[in-house]
Amino acid sequence: MKKIGVFTSGGDAPGMNACIRAIVRTAIYRGLEVYGIRRGYNGMIKGDIYKMESHSVSNIIQKGGTILRSARSTEFMTKEGRRKAYEQLQQHGIDGLVAIGGDGTFTGANIFFEEYGIPTVGAPGTIDNDLFGTDYTIGYDTAVNTSLDAIDKIRDTADSHDRVFFIEVMGRDSGYIAIPCAIGGGAEIVMIPETDTSIEYVVETLRTGWRRSKTSFIVIIAEGGEAGSATEVAAKVQQALPHMDARVTILGHVQRGGSPTAADRMLASQLGIACVEGLLTGRKNVMAGIINAELVYTPFIETITKDKVINPQFIDMVNILSV
Repeated sequence: MKKIGVFTSGGDAPGMNACIRAIVRTAIYRGLEVYGIRRGYNGMIKGDIYKMESHSVSNIIQKGGTILRSARSTEFMTKEGRRKAYEQLQQHGIDGLVAIGGDGTFTGANIFFEEYGIPTVGAPGTIDNDLFGTDYTIGYDTAVNTSLDAIDKIRDTADSHDRVFFIEVMGRDSGYIAIPCAIGGGAEIVMIPETDTSIEYVVETLRTGWRRSKTSFIVIIAEGGEAGSATEVAAKVQQALPHMDARVTILGHVQRGGSPTAADRMLASQLGIACVEGLLTGRKNVMAGIINAELVYTPFIETITKDKVINPQFIDMVNILSV
């Protein structure tokens, strides 16, 4: 293997730049040429590919987002789109790929290998932390801390006005952001897609709290839950508790931005190195991850299809600590 390409795909995550930096410098250290592919699979199809040097990744480790940009590609989902992408890689002499992204990114890489044999090693880059095969994903720690900082501020105003705040955090169909935010933010209730938390339970928990003379509450809601969005949940609860002074805050994409934490910079750097080393040792169609402080490589098909289960003890912690 002489030349490799690196790209970011799907949602951006803090730490992606740190991972790009590690990939580029590890490749150069190992005597490889490395090419950046802008805007994910779209850029691969269009030939938006350029050679990267060590200075190409100077002064980016502390920056959020991704210098390679990111995009979702519907064209790559077609055989014709993948053929164009392959032809562009051939023109540049690229022998292997490092993909930084989530399950959609790895699904595309898996199909691409089956059709054209281009080996890919992936780095898990998503704030959702929902990928099987790693304890933590790049960007997750930063997103949690960003959310927690906002929740702490909201707690101040909730206490000042005796209000109930319904705060929605990201996570797609995962409660991994919601759980540490609920525990660390002192929330009384957490609602995540993995468990069925009824509106009746929320109402009764609030009533019980008022009987104990609690005057303010924080309810953390992960997007994608069956009960609905924070706005929908608040409206339903308000019907049962018309005296409640409720407010809704949707943290949204603020969770994706910002300078990555030290933990995310370390993880991204470790996994970036592991991706290049994996390609050089003949690994293909695998994601590099860290489980119990050990580096592991998990096949894409497992990362894509297997669920990453939340420890139920964390949910119990929210209930215990909200008493």
